[in-house]
Amino acid sequence: MRIFGLFKMARFGKMPAGERLAKIRQSPNYRDGAFQNQSATPTFTGGATYPKVMKQVLFGRPERSKPKGEIPSMKTDLLSLDPGDHCLVWFGHSSYFMQVDGRRFLVDPVFSGSASPFSFMTRAFKGADRYTVDDLPAIDYLIITHDHYDHLDYKTILRLRSVQVKTLRPRVGKVICGLGTGEHLEYWGYDPARIIEEDWHQQIDLEPGFTMHTVPTRHFSGRWFKRNQALWTSFVLQTPGMRIFIGGDSGYDKHFAEIGNAFGGFDLAILENGQYNPYWSHIHLMPHEILQAAKDLKAKRIFPVHSGKFALGNHVWDEPLSLITENNKNEMLNIITPMIGEKVELDNPGQVFKEWWRGVE
Repeated sequence: MRIFGLFKMARFGKMPAGERLAKIRQSPNYRDGAFQNQSATPTFTGGATYPKVMKQVLFGRPERSKPKGEIPSMKTDLLSLDPGDHCLVWFGHSSYFMQVDGRRFLVDPVFSGSASPFSFMTRAFKGADRYTVDDLPAIDYLIITHDHYDHLDYKTILRLRSVQVKTLRPRVGKVICGLGTGEHLEYWGYDPARIIEEDWHQQIDLEPGFTMHTVPTRHFSGRWFKRNQALWTSFVLQTPGMRIFIGGDSGYDKHFAEIGNAFGGFDLAILENGQYNPYWSHIHLMPHEILQAAKDLKAKRIFPVHSGKFALGNHVWDEPLSLITENNKNEMLNIITPMIGEKVELDNPGQVFKEWWRGVE
């Protein structure tokens, strides 16, 4: 009986209920008791079965799935940024901060040191956990792409719910997420009035000059045994001066080209690049697919994320960055590869980045 009590801990979140569940059931993307991808998406591919996948995850990882030593990183003082700076700072994996046209955005923050409900599991690489919530300025919009532990971190979300000690301002203005994810946030104490929660293909008018669109992705959701009760999503952020694709986790599919055509291209596309495996190739981009997805989106610059902090896949830890830079030699796309904490100048498409992962054991 104790094991069932364990899963009642707050960190696991809460299933949608009441009016929220009624709204979910009206969604065209919710069928047979769960949210569905646009295309048929089997859980496993490549002839995999659940026992085979678990065997590989538990015993089949290469020796260098994690770096032996500390990876390079740096610390940008986010509290002292000039209000006119247009910049992005990556925190590793899929967490990053953006300041664009005077507004501050925080995406999928994970500052607890772990991408798991338990702190001893899926630990961050040495050197990859440089930032805390206290290093952040007040955030106008917190964006959550889906409810997996490596994107929606319970401890971080609780800290962001508080006020800043020095300014007494709320750390976060509004939270933007997919339909159903708001149940977790309310359960963890967030005011429903601060949560903007939408289905795919919705336009959210944030304030004059700032618009967010929810767009499809090909993935799944779930923090407990029952999957796909909250919607996974990507976002299109339109500011007065930029159009940015905020990609959540996604396998390759027709939606990239559809989004690129619908919005006419992007100044920056943020795409997942890591934790892939032939056994789950429909729910994460494989190395040969990320550049095609970027071209489908008509992106001027590409920022590959979903690597550099946690070992969730079965590849060598630096393989995602090594492969995308190697594959790009034929494509010559503008790929940005900052180290954790390095300031990316969004107004400077010629900014050069070192291949910081080279030589790290």
